[in-house]
Amino acid sequence: MSKLNVLVAGSTGYIGVQLIKLLIKHRYVTIKYLCGNTSVGKSISYYSKDLKNKKLPKITKFNKKYLNEVDIIFTALPNGEAQEISKVLLKKNTLIDLAADFRLEKASEYLKWYKQKHKAPKLIKNSIYSLPEITGKIIKNYKIIACPGCYPTSILLPLVPLVKNKLIRFDNIFIDSKSGYSGAGRSVHKKFKGKNLYESLSSYAVGFHRHNSEIEQMIKKFTKKKFKFIFTPHLTPMFRGILSTIYIDLGKSVNSKKIYTALNSFYKNHKFVKVVKLNKVLSTNDVINTNFCHISVCESKYNNKIVLLSAIDNLIKGGAGQGVQNMNILYNFNIGEGLK
Repeated sequence: MSKLNVLVAGSTGYIGVQLIKLLIKHRYVTIKYLCGNTSVGKSISYYSKDLKNKKLPKITKFNKKYLNEVDIIFTALPNGEAQEISKVLLKKNTLIDLAADFRLEKASEYLKWYKQKHKAPKLIKNSIYSLPEITGKIIKNYKIIACPGCYPTSILLPLVPLVKNKLIRFDNIFIDSKSGYSGAGRSVHKKFKGKNLYESLSSYAVGFHRHNSEIEQMIKKFTKKKFKFIFTPHLTPMFRGILSTIYIDLGKSVNSKKIYTALNSFYKNHKFVKVVKLNKVLSTNDVINTNFCHISVCESKYNNKIVLLSAIDNLIKGGAGQGVQNMNILYNFNIGEGLK
């Protein structure tokens, strides 16, 4: 099989570097271009010593002429920049965006949550929000693939099957998510100046985090009932990983075992989602440096309430790995190619 030529724009951020580490293990990919702005002329090994002896191109500034030579464009850029690239795509190109540029289905919602005008509103209809285990092969009909954010990935994977099967109440859901500080990008130390990231836990964007929009948009596809939830994110003194704790009320005649069975059945043929034994506690350490999501169903002292635990690596399953997984679906590669 001939190899795909790939361009990575935003190659020096935490997600971009992680993506490169996955792509160099992919048998059907050649990294043709690495693009950046302030990093032009540098070797990618400057940003990760793990890449020191790899044959990779020097970082260059993105040029639309590169699009003639590549099949896939991965973008891990600041919000708004992938929208500019989307306007010059050729028929042969597919854009897989790891940022937020095409996650929301309405330009007005993008403006509301990201406080900037969408630069390619007419192209939103050519894009799809793709959580691989939920969206599946329908993505083959689209030229722009929007990968979900890291928090929504950890939240939607356990919630969607339960909403779809009407097993839970939709009006009283509480979500508490804790992430490694890499989730805020390389500028995390500027954004959280004075927070002592290495020794403290910090809540932020309480009640109004941007990822609320993604969660609500996706859940609405599976129910017409009003979906009410509170989502609170936190940064923790660890580099990578997310642990989401979701508190839910059960539907009538539903118990924890029924929830466990439903999740197990839904994901039985999905390589990267593992539903662990009932009441098993989870750690981010279980999934670090993998593309796995582990889900646990835990009973509470109340029969009608349960706690869902969900653990992922924010840089892989919540970022670069999800991008590779979507590419594997697009081209009928083994779903685990480049992700083992």
